[in-house]
Amino acid sequence: MRGKWLGVVVLAAVAAVMLAAASCGRSQQLVTIQIQPSSETIGAINIPVAADAGYHVQLSALGGYIHPPVTKDITDQVTWVSSDPQMFSINSTGLLTATGDACGSALISAALTTNTSEGGISSSGAVVTGYMTANVVCFTGTGTGSGPEVAVTFGGSGSGSVTISPAGTTCSSSTQPCFAQFPVGTVVTLTAAAASGSTFGGWTDCPTSTSTNVCSFTLEQNTFVTVAFN
Repeated sequence: MRGKWLGVVVLAAVAAVMLAAASCGRSQQLVTIQIQPSSETIGAINIPVAADAGYHVQLSALGGYIHPPVTKDITDQVTWVSSDPQMFSINSTGLLTATGDACGSALISAALTTNTSEGGISSSGAVVTGYMTANVVCFTGTGTGSGPEVAVTFGGSGSGSVTISPAGTTCSSSTQPCFAQFPVGTVVTLTAAAASGSTFGGWTDCPTSTSTNVCSFTLEQNTFVTVAFN
């Protein structure tokens, strides 16, 4: 009788060893990637696309594994790609940044090639990919007032302010950007004033050629101007 029970114990032990070995052969495998947030929208119809430049959001990639089922943060393991680099750039850590060059929708992907399992066991290899959508609202020029819009953004390492006339709107580099709307044909004057310790560095995209701190032009269409302070 003792021999019979001993045989049962031995068989159970052998079965346990075989089960463990089979389990080792099925180490964790990545099957899905989910990007969070699943969508992101920036901008507004009354904000020029150029003013969205620099807006950023941190994305995360969550990997879904089996054997056993578990979810892991794999943000720093995946390869990030933007379908439209003119709209959004994304770095290796998942930081999504608006370029300010285009509006619309872009598809952001996070991919990982599964050449080996989590346990280092060789596998046939597959590319697992997750997606999210990133949107930039297109500027239509609709805001307070009527007519085309004038927008001023700031560049350079210094600081200062710009007054938009005839509206009398003043905005500074610390509260950029600023906007104003006028009827077509209005003579618009932008006057830059450098803050203490800074100097005026010039205009970019001023409709008229000028080397002074004053940019003046006749408004015909939506106009986006950048001023630099050094």
